[in-house]
This record gives sequence, C-alpha cells and structure tokens, in this order.
Amino acid sequence: MSTFAFGTQRVSDENLLHIEALKEAIEAGVKLIETSSHYTDGGAQRAIAKVMALFEDEIRDKIEIINSSVYIQNDTQDITVFIEEEIKKSLKNLQLHSIETFLIECEDEFLSDAFTALEKEIQKANIKSYGICNKESFDIENYIDQAQKAAKSVGNEKHSFTTVELSINLLEREGLQYTALAKKSGLRVLSCRPLDAQKDGLAYRLAEYEEPKDYYHTLNELLEICENDQLEPLYNLIEQMDMNKHKFGFIGEYDSFLVTQILPHIKKTIEKISPEVLDTLLEYIDRFLRAYREMVAYESSKMTKTALKEYFKDCNAKMQECALRFLLEIDDIDFVIVGMRKPSYVQEVMALKS
Repeated sequence: MSTFAFGTQRVSDENLLHIEALKEAIEAGVKLIETSSHYTDGGAQRAIAKVMALFEDEIRDKIEIINSSVYIQNDTQDITVFIEEEIKKSLKNLQLHSIETFLIECEDEFLSDAFTALEKEIQKANIKSYGICNKESFDIENYIDQAQKAAKSVGNEKHSFTTVELSINLLEREGLQYTALAKKSGLRVLSCRPLDAQKDGLAYRLAEYEEPKDYYHTLNELLEICENDQLEPLYNLIEQMDMNKHKFGFIGEYDSFLVTQILPHIKKTIEKISPEVLDTLLEYIDRFLRAYREMVAYESSKMTKTALKEYFKDCNAKMQECALRFLLEIDDIDFVIVGMRKPSYVQEVMALKS
C-alpha cells in the first residue's frame, strides 16, 4: 500500500497558509516532499527551507526531498552544465548540502549524457540518487543499462538510479503497465497528478467543492458599487462572469482565463479611477474574485461528476477521496504526490491513511 508525499507546485514562501500546510503535513507524518527550483521561481524550495528550520534534526533527518528539473531538450546546449546549475540552485534555495533524489525529464537520446552528469553529482555528494519523471513511456531496462554505463564511465562502483515518477490517476492508468517491472527492478515508484486527469482531450479535476455561501452577497455588493457610468464596463464584465461561471471544464482552466483575460480587462476599466475610491473598489473586487473562484470550482466539480459518473458509480464519498484511495491501494506505487496548500487539505488527505 502506498503513502502520501507533499507536492509543492504553486507553493510560495510568501504565503503563510502554504507554510502552515507544509508544517502540518510533516507533523502528520509526511516523509517525502517533491519540489523544483522552477516552482514559483524557487519559492517552493525556499518555503521548504523555512519549514524545515522549525524542526529538530531528528525530524528533519527523516524527511526526504525529491527535486525535479525542467525538460532537457534539443536546445539544452550543455547537459552537464545545465544539471550542475539546476542542482546548485536547488541546494541554495533549500539550504542543504545534498539532495536525496534528483529527477530529470528528457528524451532517450539525451539519457547517456544526463545520467553521466548525474553520476558525477553523486561523486560530489550533491545528490544521493536520481531518477526519471513525466515520460509517456518508460523503458525500465534501458534506464538501468544506461545508468550502469554512466556509473562505470565516471568510476562509480554502482549506479544510483533509484526512482521513476509516473502520471497515474483514476482516469489515466497507462502508467500501471510499468510499475510492476520498476518494483521488480528494485526501483521506487512515485505517482503524480492524482487529481488532475485527462480523458478524450479534456482536462478534469477529480475533486468536489462546496458551494460558497457568500458568493451572491459579494457579487451583488460589487455590482451595486459599479452601477454608474464610469464603472459600467466593469459592471458588464462582472455580469458576464456570473452568467458564465458554469462553463469552465475545471478550475485550472479558469485560473488561466483569469490571468490572460479577466485581470487585464479589470486593470483597463479601473485605470482612471481616483486613488481615494480605488482602494475600496479593489477590496470589493478581491472579495468577489475569491468567491467567484470557489463558485467556479463548485460548478465545474458538478459537471465532472456527471461526465465521469461511470468512474464514480461505486463512490460513496467525495471524488477526491475515491480517486486517492484508488492509488493508495496499488501495491506497486510507493508514494502518491498530492498538492496540499492549505492545512484543511492536509487534514483531509492524511485522514485517508488512518
């Protein structure tokens, strides 16, 4: 039976809620944290450093940090230098002397150079092991062979290739064909994206959300303030948003739309507002956007449960609970990486292990 790991994508060292969630996760027994120097521009790693500093050595020594790098591709000029810089940056952010496991994502043609660079980092004691992540297909035997050759080429007695990370969830089960061989080969198996799934070209968030009780109150408050000629464009935008709140496939789709469409439009409509009025208006806009996101999550989760009713027909709990239990019960998965950016999420997820 697998257990949970704390995923830090979108975690920031400037968000106190994220800091508290990670602290609570460690106190609840989480022993593995997944991160990257590219998550919130290093903020996720700095958040880990802040939280780890709150614990005694006895607890810190039991926590393993797995670091993922960005995709190694054709325009990566010098793979050795690239990996060196990635590891150096991560060690600085994490305030560590060594990283337990460093994962890379790359095509097979770059494996030899990448594994050789990683074996050199093993010699320097900058990392203790390495692995592969985010590939659509896994050639386990080839990876082990490449790792053995890389270790030999730099003079290491044995290779330090230990881990594979696969995208497996209730909808996407293709990765399961590789887990048994990976375990048989002595590798550790991590599962990522447990609640962010794709099917037939559509993205789904396998989670249910409650309807926000204050949504219509915050909506009407903002509309009332905008009932004048100067703020008519903003009034029209908010009205359109309300009419379309049920049209987002999943919350991530809305988050992208917010950044690319909604916020630029809001910025344009309020650029001529006087400073004495602007601060108050921004407070109302902020409250509405928070409530609106909760409403979009609620509406999209209703559509998801309807669209995927065959997957959840035997589910007598929330979708996220059933989706996570599905992974927990797979013996060949060691860790399920879950994003838990609120203490309430930590409590909900960790309760599944009790």
